[in-house]
Amino acid sequence: MLLRETTTGLTQSELAHLGSGEIGYIRKMRSEEVSRCFPEAPDIDPSLDLWALFGADGTPILLTDNRSSTFYKAAEDELRTVSLH
Repeated sequence: MLLRETTTGLTQSELAHLGSGEIGYIRKMRSEEVSRCFPEAPDIDPSLDLWALFGADGTPILLTDNRSSTFYKAAEDELRTVSLH
């Protein structure tokens, strides 16, 4: 059997939009990361455990100190969720 290498031919833009509107990812954040992703957020106590929900393309959707809230918001927006560690 011969194996042949294939390429998908996706552009960077197409790849960036894969799962858009369908998939969201949840990840834990440190307070010092917040201003980069959520510039409108106030200063946050560094001792808080924070959780963020992002769209598949990296668009920030929700920042909270309650992990369950990220799943509720994703369900409300009809997003399937994945977690990043």
